[in-house]
Amino acid sequence: MSASVLPVPKFCYGQIVSFIGGEGIIKNYRFKSGCWEYLVEMPMGPEPQMGRVGYETMIWLSEVDISSLVNNYSEKVLNWKQKNLAKAC
Repeated sequence: MSASVLPVPKFCYGQIVSFIGGEGIIKNYRFKSGCWEYLVEMPMGPEPQMGRVGYETMIWLSEVDISSLVNNYSEKVLNWKQKNLAKAC
C-alpha cells in the first residue's frame, strides 16, 4: 500500500485573481496531469447584440497562468488557511 501526497493549491474558491486577458474569481479547482487547474469566472460585460451562448465567461487555467491580487500579508494568511484546510480534508 502506498500513499500519495497532493501539493497544496496556491489559490482557493472565491479568491479574486488576474491573468493575461483579465481578472476573475476562482469557482472551482482540480488536480490534473500533475498540476492544479482553476475554473475562473470573469465578470460579465454588457450583453452582445447576438445574445449570450452560455458560460462564455468561465475558463480553466493552469496555476502558472494566474496571479493573486492580494498583498504579501494576505497571501501568507491565505497560505496558512489553505494548509489547515488541506490537513482537515
